[in-house]
Amino acid sequence: MEAVHTHGVWVADSLQQKTMSQEKLWLIITHMGDPKAAFLLIFPLTYFIHRRTGTTVLWVAAVSEWLNLVFKWFLFGERPYWWIGESRLFVNNHPQVIQFASTCETGPGSPSGHAMVTAAVWWVIVSAVGSSLYSRTRSVIWTALPYLLYITLLVAVGLSRIFILAHFPHQVVAGSITGFILGVILNPRAPEQRPLLFYVGSSLGLLLTALLMKIGLEELGFDLSWSITLAKKWCAHSEWVRLDSAPFSSLTRDCGAILGLGLSQYWKPRGWPLPWASRALCLALSSMGLYHINRFPLPVQPLPLFYGLFLLKFLLVPQVVMVVVPAGVHLLTSKMKRD
Repeated sequence: MEAVHTHGVWVADSLQQKTMSQEKLWLIITHMGDPKAAFLLIFPLTYFIHRRTGTTVLWVAAVSEWLNLVFKWFLFGERPYWWIGESRLFVNNHPQVIQFASTCETGPGSPSGHAMVTAAVWWVIVSAVGSSLYSRTRSVIWTALPYLLYITLLVAVGLSRIFILAHFPHQVVAGSITGFILGVILNPRAPEQRPLLFYVGSSLGLLLTALLMKIGLEELGFDLSWSITLAKKWCAHSEWVRLDSAPFSSLTRDCGAILGLGLSQYWKPRGWPLPWASRALCLALSSMGLYHINRFPLPVQPLPLFYGLFLLKFLLVPQVVMVVVPAGVHLLTSKMKRD
């Protein structure tokens, strides 16, 4: 893998040198490809356009991110920003690369979570749009358009991850392919109108399975904190190493979102019948609510408290989008009609 990693570093170096003027664009793209964006941005947007597609997006985002964590634990992938220093291959010919605030993620690097979750989640959307366009137009050209945009998005997210030194090229390719396969498999199998016990079991199952795998790997002598140690050692600024990018943060996010999805469907299984104007208002209010939930600071010590609150934060995401805001808008519009 040394040759693959070395080539990847020089690809990143060339990409930075040639496109540094587009730095802000790359950073925007990498933020849009963040798995967190699937929960906080893509889910509410798709939910208020098409309810089933929105809930499928949330389910696929949670399951694909959980699988990404499992793959990373087993593959032990390096990240460019620490491998450059650890390899000691560039002492006499150091690449002219720089780090960014988004660079210093603490989990292993393979496969890319940004690429994997983006590929899985956006496949749900693209396949729905493609099917709708074909049923309306019967045009192959119009139907192919969303799939071309899908490929363009994956390429852009992958390049942004290489640009900021978060991943090697082969890691974003692996993540994109894996995410596409997961999207195809999970999209038609997303649960609909399942009992609350199903979601409670799914959330606990993902949590306990990950914990058992972690314990098992550590019993076999594997140090799963190795990537966190390297991140702290080689990150250009210590404040860029954030606890919310740690592997267990993604695990608690996924478990919280699935449990929250189940609770939302339990409170109001079929939602509220809202016209398009009310849906637009719901989207705006939900986005404001999720922004403040995401920005709410959490104590980083003790760790169990942080992870518990992090789980609660993403448990609230489906509640806000599917229950609290639609209920408020429904009551408001009904009162206005009566008056």
